[in-house]
Amino acid sequence: MPYIVTDECIQCGACVSGCESNAITEGETKNYIDPNICIECGTCERNCPVDAIIFVEESELEKQAPS
Repeated sequence: MPYIVTDECIQCGACVSGCESNAITEGETKNYIDPNICIECGTCERNCPVDAIIFVEESELEKQAPS
């Protein structure tokens, strides 16, 4: 799951409406990207007006995962 939504998300809906694979859903405080559905096209990152969606390498995610 290289694309993640950070806490900067303002839930404007730009990423949700632009996602061609419907991989993004709205949460209580920010939106979430389902890694099993995401096709990693990057449209969400480009559409986000506050740069809340970032690309993270798989290895970086593993380092941050709780043990």
